Amino acid sequence: MFSKKVVTVGNVKIGGDNPIVIQSMTNTDTLDFESTLRQIIRLSNAGAEIVRVSVRTLDDIPSFKKLCENSNVPLVADIHFDYKVAIEAIKAGASKVRINPGNIGAEWKVKEVAKVAKEYGIPIRVGANSGSIKKKYENLVPRYRALAESALEEVRILEKIGFDDIVISIKSTDAKENFLANKCLAEKVQYPIHIGITEAGIYEDAVILSSAGLGALLLNYIGDTIRISIAGDPEKEVGVARKLLTLLGFKKGPRVIACPTCARTEINVEELALKVKEWTKDIDKEINIAVMGCVVNGPGEAKHADIGIAGTKTGGAIFVNGEIVESVSHEKLEETFKRYIEKMNPAN
Repeated sequence: MFSKKVVTVGNVKIGGDNPIVIQSMTNTDTLDFESTLRQIIRLSNAGAEIVRVSVRTLDDIPSFKKLCENSNVPLVADIHFDYKVAIEAIKAGASKVRINPGNIGAEWKVKEVAKVAKEYGIPIRVGANSGSIKKKYENLVPRYRALAESALEEVRILEKIGFDDIVISIKSTDAKENFLANKCLAEKVQYPIHIGITEAGIYEDAVILSSAGLGALLLNYIGDTIRISIAGDPEKEVGVARKLLTLLGFKKGPRVIACPTCARTEINVEELALKVKEWTKDIDKEINIAVMGCVVNGPGEAKHADIGIAGTKTGGAIFVNGEIVESVSHEKLEETFKRYIEKMNPAN
């Protein structure tokens, strides 16, 4: 059900058969060019393919223009209330603008923004979240329909004035409501959909809630671009998004499989698995690596892994594609296993 329409944001394509795009947002003061640019670069290095920046007033425009000129990823201008700020952000180099037509004001103001966006060839993102349901839909039940209809009304405003270079986003703080609203939306439009759980909380809560809510959407093929919302350092958002997409099979990368451990465990599974994750953090191809505590779990339960190790009383048994290739002592376990992993990724 991934969206059929393709929208271009800078050099990034969203929708269609294109890979799911990871986004994040700066939390530095936009007026502070140096700090904001450093954060954009860090987000890009962490894996963000698009970065959103708050452009609050016309005072932010000069700094935002410099950011667009120096950023190595497309920047999205996040605009509220003032249509003039949206227009100037587009002229300053924004690769996309995020507006809420409802709070921009009169339809002619929205029309002016769309006119300039069309002239510069950039898309507009619209939508709704659980805190911005339109009054006319407040009593609509179930509530996920109110969310969906609020977002669709934003789309209709743009379509009415002949603008269809659109990305839509619906976000709720409730994972179930978020899923149902986005499912409803995906059944009615072909525009790319940006997904996230809004105000998901601090790290652990945000990771659990977003993984459940967004994982459900992705496994139903809904969502063309994603942001994991975490209070604090936005680099963490990017890392979690990358890992979620990798573990669900939507992004290439290593997956480290590890057994939950029990009394049969012969090696320190957690410690070795953490080291394997560090060894493989820069690998960008699909590879399943299993770290199993005993021969009961590996290679039997992990025979689908590309490579793995199972603890034994004397050390460990290394297996490749389900077949044991070498048994090693505890002293040589780590270096030998690491060497086998490196052989599977010779580019590194």
